[in-house]
Amino acid sequence: MAISQKYGRTYHYPFSPGTTSDDRIQHDYWDHLRQIPVWVHTEKLDGENNCLSRLGVFARSHAAPTTSPWTEGLRRFWQSIKNDLGTLEIFLENLYAVHSIEYRNLDHHFYVFAVREHDQLLSWEETKYYAAMLDLPVVPEIKVFTPPADRAGFEKEVQVIVSGSGALCPHDAQNGQAVTMEGIVTRDAAGYPENAFSQHVFKYVRKGHVKTDQHWTRHWRRARLNNEGGKYVDDQR
Repeated sequence: MAISQKYGRTYHYPFSPGTTSDDRIQHDYWDHLRQIPVWVHTEKLDGENNCLSRLGVFARSHAAPTTSPWTEGLRRFWQSIKNDLGTLEIFLENLYAVHSIEYRNLDHHFYVFAVREHDQLLSWEETKYYAAMLDLPVVPEIKVFTPPADRAGFEKEVQVIVSGSGALCPHDAQNGQAVTMEGIVTRDAAGYPENAFSQHVFKYVRKGHVKTDQHWTRHWRRARLNNEGGKYVDDQR
């Protein structure tokens, strides 16, 4: 039994080519998109979903706190802030271990993408505020926008965005070649309740983005940062 609630599963846009058999698709995304005043595109990063709460550091499962070696530094950071979290849960993308994409423009290993309090996901501005209070970066923000009038034009724009390299200089972890970003996540700029998650957050993922298998953890390696030896680098190699 989980001791806290994990982050909701983000539904794909119906035109997202990177779906797998167990992914969920929000076929009615356009109806939801048109009803919400302001949206934010952020870059989807290829890491591990981690959560910091007063109860511990969690990976995708919230059955028990994680003890993985690639969260060792994050768990030490949590020790310094756990008494300040209160009812807040900080969700972040952990890029400490290289997955399918190796990022070559990293200033930090941990990028916040959401903050939850009780059963409410906080607004994007509040998310950025709490991330700054914890001295953590947020995932790269691409665009803040109001609902477009033309669905076809919107879908084309999303595809154009994802054809770029993004902010963190992604490379294929296996062959070292430069690649496009993994995808984007589109979220309601305002806060929203947990039980309405599927109507407020959508994602587009490029085809073939996953190249690691379930055994990547056996031979994982640490992602390098721009400023090795800086305040965000631990002693683990």
